[in-house]
Amino acid sequence: MPTFTTTTMASRNDNLNPQKLMLNPSTGSSIVTINVGGKIFQTTDQTLTLAGPSSLFSQLSELTHLGPHFIDRDPELFSILLSLLRTGNLPSKAKSYDLQDLIEESKFYKIESLLVNSLSNPSQFDPFNLQKTLILPLNSRDTASTVATTPYGTLHVSHGSKITSFDWSLQRKSTTLTQFTAIDSMLAISPNLVAAGATDFSGLQILDLEKKGFVLETLNWENVTKSGSTVQAIGSSNDMLFTSFESSRRNSNSIMVYDLKTFSPVTEIGHYEIFGADLDSAIPATKLKWVESYNVVMAAGSHSGPSGVLGNVKFWDIRSGNVVWEFKEKVDCFSDITVSDSLSSIFKVGVNSGEVFNADLRKLGSEGHDSWVCLGDDRKVGSVRKEGVGCRIESHGNQVFFSKGGDIELWSEVVMGSLRKREEGLPERVFRKNLMGRVKDMEGSRVTNLAFGGNKLFVTRKDQQSVEGFVVVAVGHSLFDS
Repeated sequence: MPTFTTTTMASRNDNLNPQKLMLNPSTGSSIVTINVGGKIFQTTDQTLTLAGPSSLFSQLSELTHLGPHFIDRDPELFSILLSLLRTGNLPSKAKSYDLQDLIEESKFYKIESLLVNSLSNPSQFDPFNLQKTLILPLNSRDTASTVATTPYGTLHVSHGSKITSFDWSLQRKSTTLTQFTAIDSMLAISPNLVAAGATDFSGLQILDLEKKGFVLETLNWENVTKSGSTVQAIGSSNDMLFTSFESSRRNSNSIMVYDLKTFSPVTEIGHYEIFGADLDSAIPATKLKWVESYNVVMAAGSHSGPSGVLGNVKFWDIRSGNVVWEFKEKVDCFSDITVSDSLSSIFKVGVNSGEVFNADLRKLGSEGHDSWVCLGDDRKVGSVRKEGVGCRIESHGNQVFFSKGGDIELWSEVVMGSLRKREEGLPERVFRKNLMGRVKDMEGSRVTNLAFGGNKLFVTRKDQQSVEGFVVVAVGHSLFDS
């Protein structure tokens, strides 16, 4: 239990709560004086209340008139945390201190969440650059199959039958053995809770990693043939969990919606039974993304057939159970696809061309609108070389990151160019790409996963038993302002 002592004689005889700190004795004053490790600090009670009611700092604004108190802690670390309270950001001198020391000190004052926020959430509207800062070894012969992150930067990596987890500071690591041979889909529900599934293992498992992978729940889809149900994709909103299932006999598929807190079923959408050569119903969703602004979930899937790669992209209204928009992917079907709520757009990588395409959500359903617009070389659209196989695409804030081989490109909207109006009244959208980071940071084998957690981009590569971490840095001005 942390103990604070007063420097005044009067308070030595008072029966005071040892966790309380006192305000400056000046009646009515909002100035607070604190002695930390022999160094005097002064601030205001308004600043200290920003730490939140559960913080030890907030107690400074609760009592008055008894003078400064002594805290037997490191004054230099206190200075950094006080600056964090004042500005919401860590001062530049914090870089010279060990992160673990700051973490432990923030826990003592009960403001760890503020420290996490300062390190994990750059402005969603700033342009970015990447700086490779670390390599996280997996201590296994198996390469990463999938990656899951939390908004504050906790990282979970599946490799073989194991899940290796790193806390948000990436200072602590633990490995959990699961029942899976290999995990194909994984979603981080919280820093210690994940949903995991595989295409060769029946059921979606909710795993408590803090309890060595204890299975809290196993969620199954009851299909008509009463066979097992394998997991094809997982997604979530703030309060719902989405799971794409396919029957073990591969003759039916569905998307189940669960309550994210209780894991009880809420509804079922997209239930298809396969009859004959009905190719559309045979495609289960292999990617699920929630679009908050439109209150819909994107479900996308594809497969290879005699005429090439075919697929569909559907946007489901959970409340009505109806499809709001739908794409039939027959020409240059997606190799990977994502949706950006910030940009109100869908982005895909063409499996044949290897180029990035954009579809404006604001225009979907409008008459005469050509949904997909090629942002790269549209002359490659008719290509059959399958240059996009293995490419990955993910959105983060107002940017879109795209991997091609071992390189990572950033696509960003040119705001000035987008101010020009089209005939239908909506701004014309212009996107440009930029090769990210330093050349030596991007060198390596083909990228297999892209995932964002806080202010970091995590990358896995083919045949490597590690994860690369890139810090997402705001460059201070638009990369594409000309």
